[in-house]
Amino acid sequence: MSFIVRGISADEWESFREIRLRMVQDTPLAYGETYEASLRIGEDEWRARAGRGQEPHNATYVAVAEDGAWIGMMRGFVSRMRGPMLVSVFVDPAWRGREAGIADALLDAVIAWARGEGETLRLEVHADNPRAIAFYRRRGFEPTGSRRPYELPPYGDEVEMELPLRA
Repeated sequence: MSFIVRGISADEWESFREIRLRMVQDTPLAYGETYEASLRIGEDEWRARAGRGQEPHNATYVAVAEDGAWIGMMRGFVSRMRGPMLVSVFVDPAWRGREAGIADALLDAVIAWARGEGETLRLEVHADNPRAIAFYRRRGFEPTGSRRPYELPPYGDEVEMELPLRA
């Protein structure tokens, strides 16, 4: 089955909500938000979140299967202090793996966006998420040495990684 990668709009808030709920259920240590907290969010906030990708210095990309299902997502935003940041990284478990190419295609889109926003793309990943860390290393990200505590169970640390953005 094939897929496309594209941006989204605020009008797609229901699909955005659905994939976000799958994200926080699948990997609770990755998103700084619990499933229970996500369930309490109202429509206006979901619309705002879905629409962020259309705001200046922001980008949201989804991978959409032939049947219209959202099978992956990645976001980028520009932090005033740190420049372009990669956040909200998710690929549906049925679509994971290098062979499927979802994560690579989504990251390619975010990297292309980030090149217009700064010189380095940064991210934070939980230290206990080896699958994600291995993916980022394969794509050229390296740890910066910066860490910060993760605020939700299972706690631990978020590790900062960065990728130089060369043309």
